[in-house]
Amino acid sequence: MRKGTYKDLEICQLAHTLAVECHQVSLRLPKFEMYEEGSQLRRSSKSISSLIVEGFIHRFR
Repeated sequence: MRKGTYKDLEICQLAHTLAVECHQVSLRLPKFEMYEEGSQLRRSSKSISSLIVEGFIHRFR
């Protein structure tokens, strides 16, 4: 029986979509906010997917 991968999880797909949308929004920030706040926004939105994948992997060890 196939267990599936983290890519099959709906929450993982939503997190990926959120990361892409946050990245696009951060690129439209004013220049003075793009480097500090924009960088933080991009990093934090991408970490959501990473944490979901990490939890999935640890669950099936």
